[in-house]
Amino acid sequence: MEPHVTEWLNLVIRWAHMVVGVAWIGASFYFVWLENNLNRLNPKKGLSGDLWAIHGGGIYHLEKYQLAPDTMPEQLHWFKWEAYFTWITGILLLAVVYYLNAELYLMAPDSKLSATSTITIGIASLFLGWFVYHGLCDSPLRASPFLLALVLYAFFVAVSYGLAQVFSGRGAYIHVGAMLGTIMVGNVFRIIMPAQRDLVQAIKEQRPPNPALPAKALLRSRHNNYMTLPVLFIMISNHFPSTYGASFNWVILAGLSAVSIILRHYFNTRHNSQKFVWALPVTALGMVALAFVSSPNMTKTPLSPVLETGYAAKGFFLEDGNEVKGKYVSFAKVNTVIQLRCAVCHSKTPTHQAFSVAPAGVVFDTPQDISRNLAAILTQAVHSKVMPPGNLTQMTQEERVLLKLWASEGASTDR
Repeated sequence: MEPHVTEWLNLVIRWAHMVVGVAWIGASFYFVWLENNLNRLNPKKGLSGDLWAIHGGGIYHLEKYQLAPDTMPEQLHWFKWEAYFTWITGILLLAVVYYLNAELYLMAPDSKLSATSTITIGIASLFLGWFVYHGLCDSPLRASPFLLALVLYAFFVAVSYGLAQVFSGRGAYIHVGAMLGTIMVGNVFRIIMPAQRDLVQAIKEQRPPNPALPAKALLRSRHNNYMTLPVLFIMISNHFPSTYGASFNWVILAGLSAVSIILRHYFNTRHNSQKFVWALPVTALGMVALAFVSSPNMTKTPLSPVLETGYAAKGFFLEDGNEVKGKYVSFAKVNTVIQLRCAVCHSKTPTHQAFSVAPAGVVFDTPQDISRNLAAILTQAVHSKVMPPGNLTQMTQEERVLLKLWASEGASTDR
């Protein structure tokens, strides 16, 4: 597909995904907050609690029935289309960004799988995740919500590890997020909405509602609430190669998800007491620890003894893959590597067919361009090795070390 068309498809679908996603997340957060903050002391007959609130210059009084009112109100607002359209636009975005450019963003470098096989695994993972999750929720584990949560988290970590072995770091992360999104919309479509329809139908038929269905829907709604923050992180993770590009990227994802779940639990429970206030320093320490373990010094791939020596010794450079002592790395050699491996995309006139303009507007056409973007080059091409995407231009380990040596010598463009 023509790159300009692909870019605008990406823009329109991503924008729509963000708009409906904000609506869904906002409604989810609000109703969980509402449920947690109801005044349940001496409620009126038939009510489980009520709440007074002020917003936008007005005062609101909200009441929650134990199950349902005696008669159906004339107007009843449903919350479902935000969830459905978030998933639909998310799948379309997944297809445009990752499936139409599988070699760039989805496939692991040097993958032996075909693009079709890799895409098939990605699609299958979304629905496999839902069926496993749904089965666990309907298993005897449902009698112990905390144990169920631990098992679900272990399943999430296992999937993260498995997908990281098949896809690129970005591809693995986004498919874990898409799997969670599929689970969340599955909860809405298969559990929450049927429970609500049964409740409404019971009112119309003047029969007692089945209390088990709303209880099940409430549990699934809480699951969605806890999954929201990991999904939000995954949505922005492609901007942070030190996460998905780390050697143990699945561990980073598991850690960040655990931190966000703990933080979400604090905000879900702080209305009752501050007994989970410890979650705030724990999440802060967790983020510091994850930043430390994902640093380049902790995650770099071991090199051969010869290259390891050259990595630390000033005055070495590489020529035809061999270490040469007594000379500095010349900018001419560095520029040759960058023009060959990077500038096919990062140029004012990209030669790669997938791009009509340089990604993120980053170009390497001049020595000044390269010097200005040195930090990004080191982060993405040397430390995390996420660039070139899918190693499309076949950058070698020797070339990455060459860039590192040049930077360690001061990154001069004059010699």
